[in-house]
Amino acid sequence: MTDLSLTALPGGLPDKRQVAASFSRAAASYDSVAELQRDVGTQLLNRLPVDFLPLRWLDLGCGTGYFTRALAERFAGNEGLALDIAEGMLNHARPLGGATHFIAGDAERLPLQDSTCDLIFSSLAVQWCADFESVLGEAFRVLKPGGIFAFASLCVGTLYELRDSWRQVDGLVHVNRFREFARYEQLCAASGLRTVSLENQPHVLHYPDVRSLTHELKALGAHNLNPGRPGGLTGRARILGLVEAYEQFRQQQGLPATYQVVYAVLEKPL
Repeated sequence: MTDLSLTALPGGLPDKRQVAASFSRAAASYDSVAELQRDVGTQLLNRLPVDFLPLRWLDLGCGTGYFTRALAERFAGNEGLALDIAEGMLNHARPLGGATHFIAGDAERLPLQDSTCDLIFSSLAVQWCADFESVLGEAFRVLKPGGIFAFASLCVGTLYELRDSWRQVDGLVHVNRFREFARYEQLCAASGLRTVSLENQPHVLHYPDVRSLTHELKALGAHNLNPGRPGGLTGRARILGLVEAYEQFRQQQGLPATYQVVYAVLEKPL
């Protein structure tokens, strides 16, 4: 069993090339296990104002294009852009359509002109960005006045069951660190964008065993890229220790994996 988790943030940052390569490799398997991603993205879509009709929208961190196609359906006839740092994801999404253009790019340095989008939609992508202040700055720059930046991300407390179980086994870095929710509040408040809504909501998935969870993380491309992480395969004794430690969290539905999801809707002032 390999050591798998989600990518790190401040305190130990991954190389963006590692993030892109990991998600590119997972493009073919991603949608088969992306229950959380679909649920979160749907909730984010439902947080958009009912009467909001963007003439030009951007799916930022589009992945396989699942929500690119959902946005195209919701805003039929309007221009859509899909951007991702992982070429493998774009290659998977492009033939499925939904966007006018599929673009390889970085959320921290968007290859778009000023004031050209009415909506930037980003579901479970910006947690991979080390410089979230730059992400917000780019959103402010690219949005038209009155435009909306809607994003879902992850914060501290995500996969705490896996983190605490590994801590009992060897004390090494196996589960990545995420920003505090308070940090999201601070950065959004200082961005120049008006906060329409900003909240933290837990999502809990259940698994029959630890292997099912780690298999899903691998299929998602959500590997542990923390500096200082253990390398290579994880020894049998440590895996047995992990399994035993994780059992303390077992519930009637199975072994829980908690994701602390941040939902935000921000508006560029007129």
